[in-house]
Amino acid sequence: MSTWTTDDSAELYGIRRWGNGYFDVSAQGELTVRVPTADGSVQVALAEILDGVRQRDLRLPLLLRIENLLDAQITRLNEAFRDAIAEHDYPGSYRGVFPIKVNQQRQVIEEITRFGAPYRHGLEAGSKAELMIALANLPADGSLIICNGYKDRKFIDLGLRARQLGFHCIFVIETPAELPVILARSRALGIEPLLGVRVKLSTTVGGHWNLTSGERSIFGLSISQLIEVVDQLREAEMLKTLRLLHCHLGSQIPQLDDIRSAAAEACRFYQELMNEGAAMEMIDFGGGLAVDYLGTGSSDSQSRDYSLADYAAALVETVMTNLAGLDRPPTIITESGRETVAYYSLLLFNIFDVTRFDPATEGLIPGPEAHPLLRKMASRLERIGAETPQQNYREIVACRDRLHELFTAGQLSLRDRARAQELLLAAGRRLLRQSPGQQLPADLQTLREDLAAIYYGNLSVFQSLPDHWAIGQLFPVAPIRRLAEKPQCHAVIADITCDSDGRISRFIADRGTRATLPLHELAPGEDYVLATFLVGAYQETLGDLHNLFGDTDIASVRIEADGGFVITREDRGDSVADLLGYVQYDARELKARFRATAEQAVRENRINLPQRQEILACFNAGLDGYSYFET
Repeated sequence: MSTWTTDDSAELYGIRRWGNGYFDVSAQGELTVRVPTADGSVQVALAEILDGVRQRDLRLPLLLRIENLLDAQITRLNEAFRDAIAEHDYPGSYRGVFPIKVNQQRQVIEEITRFGAPYRHGLEAGSKAELMIALANLPADGSLIICNGYKDRKFIDLGLRARQLGFHCIFVIETPAELPVILARSRALGIEPLLGVRVKLSTTVGGHWNLTSGERSIFGLSISQLIEVVDQLREAEMLKTLRLLHCHLGSQIPQLDDIRSAAAEACRFYQELMNEGAAMEMIDFGGGLAVDYLGTGSSDSQSRDYSLADYAAALVETVMTNLAGLDRPPTIITESGRETVAYYSLLLFNIFDVTRFDPATEGLIPGPEAHPLLRKMASRLERIGAETPQQNYREIVACRDRLHELFTAGQLSLRDRARAQELLLAAGRRLLRQSPGQQLPADLQTLREDLAAIYYGNLSVFQSLPDHWAIGQLFPVAPIRRLAEKPQCHAVIADITCDSDGRISRFIADRGTRATLPLHELAPGEDYVLATFLVGAYQETLGDLHNLFGDTDIASVRIEADGGFVITREDRGDSVADLLGYVQYDARELKARFRATAEQAVRENRINLPQRQEILACFNAGLDGYSYFET
């Protein structure tokens, strides 16, 4: 029998396929994070970081942010375009913009603006609140702010004032109704706007979020509306303020050919706006750059068939091919949010309980006095290993179903029903041992999943992984220790909520996905911790309060060139009192009501005064406590 190695674990969990060079397994069997340094790279075990975080009294579940990865992703994005521009001798330039909606958290935006400063990386705002975030974090020295979304007067006034301060703040017109308001406020304030237009392309792209592409997109101007906007600007003698063409190709676009096709169509719109007399300077291709969550390098909606270098080269080549000969080549802009922040955050959570579907080892074979159907099940069980195992298993299932009917009718005891279940489990286990790695018939294909253990994780899928619950988004999951050991258990993960949807039951595999995750058996007293990766995009913003589980503790880490690390920021997660406040409960009022209930119990001699104090202390400690499972 071959010896299990850490390379086997890396392959099993796909770490080197989806990890983008950032994650690996050490010789000691610990999952590591590798970050670039001036001399190469350095790696640190996640378990070591977790130990340091816990010594600072932060708890699981924990959102861990690794600053180096955000810095590295911003660098990779900008350098990819710099290299493509140099390689193709493109006379224009590139400006990256981060869409704030992808992760609005203060620390995230502050780090993006800090790490992006050398590249003059800008921000995209789709609301007044996001515009205020951008203005408070970027320097007023020509920093680029793209204003998308629907804009009222206050939004427009704030953007115009930003122009006064020195921001390169561009209003992207989404509907014709916005333009008269922008022009009126521009005249009233005496501030000339910078304008862009968002067009609906006819090109549709693949992927889960392709409804933002095509002529039926709910965003942007139709061709007739675009002409209407151009004519209104010309009539107002403001056509010179139209500087940018915006198009959103889609989100998480898996195929590079789709990106090329959409970009080529966008270039035609850009050329025609130039022909109309607009003073065009910039072409914004919006989002679309995918993250390879599966690590398969494929056209699957959760993967991509191209590299970052391929993406940059495709856009540069397309612009050069379709807009050759312009006196002023456009600045290429992309709004790559998912690629920028996905790797930066990961969720650590512990397993606190397990349910296994294993048969009892004693009393399995019924005696001669047992119900005839139980004896038939036992007979078929013995024959599974010898002949027609699948047919014998089906007959066992039929017997079990009939026994269930007898139990419901009051003709079978509870203990006999339990024996039927044990025999069925034993038959399922035996059949799987007879069919290792084999494709089972259609009616038996869920058998492995049906017999999988349930590992109870200290997390809320609805709060921390909402895209997994809502749209089936897959995130890589792996244990952070024991990767030198072969996992022996196939499991699904249930979260801490009281909801059947609160589970992770689809996982990444070497050729796509699987229904169970190989995990290790828990050892007594062991702290078994799993990590869920690539959660930096959208998950924090979209998370909800199902069962009143709130934000987790957060730690931000900066890994040093010598292999040490610094915890740069610590944020405590929501307390129970915080969460109750979100749903309009006042903690002081709750304490007063509960105090009155306890006092009534004293008056009725159901408890004494010391017991009253203990009960009130328990209630108050609950209000102050973490909303998650505490050990």
